[in-house]
Amino acid sequence: MCGRYGISVTKKELKDYLGEHYNIDVLDENIIVPQYNIAPGQNVVSLINDGTKYRVGLLKWGFVPPWSKDESVGYKMINARSETVKEKPAFKKSFCQKRCVIIADGFFEWYRTTSTKTPYYFYLKNNNIFGFAGLYTVFLREDGSKVYTCTIITTKANSLMEGIHDRMPVILNEVTAKQWLNPSLSDSATLEKILVQYDPKEMAFHQVSSRVNKTSNNDKEIIRKIILEE
Repeated sequence: MCGRYGISVTKKELKDYLGEHYNIDVLDENIIVPQYNIAPGQNVVSLINDGTKYRVGLLKWGFVPPWSKDESVGYKMINARSETVKEKPAFKKSFCQKRCVIIADGFFEWYRTTSTKTPYYFYLKNNNIFGFAGLYTVFLREDGSKVYTCTIITTKANSLMEGIHDRMPVILNEVTAKQWLNPSLSDSATLEKILVQYDPKEMAFHQVSSRVNKTSNNDKEIIRKIILEE
């Protein structure tokens, strides 16, 4: 699964990235970066394509199907499995019509034993910004207000991650991200080919402090490598 991640870049760096790759020059003032310890229930920086242009904004992490009667179900739908996403009633409509890319530059996973859980930070060797494949939807509250929610798609862990966890988020490059965001692309076979493991040779990871376990801890120390004594 993917239950915690971060964007460690400055707002200028994010703006430069979005301008270069998606022709986006203006960022909403509500977009705040860096964010080192993003958790479910928070608003996350996301890309969509409205059929004319790419747009960036905030989506609430935790997918709430439009037909749901309980918004809290989103905390159970932070991830969608790539193997079943096109078939699950909650996700299949968004798989065809409401795909998004969730911006990140690293994510956390825990190695668990019966008595301990050790956090690790995963990122690209070149330290570039990347995107997770995601889905979004619109939930109408009883008061008539709308909330835009999303989920991160996961796949089987690659060889870099499999010793820590059996699942990993689907990481996209600029080419596959634009394919994923293309609203005219609806062929499920083509879309499924995008939802694959990222090349482990292009990734790295290291152990980090257990401070990441507490979501209120949101500083650069969260991603700092722990040097283990021999």
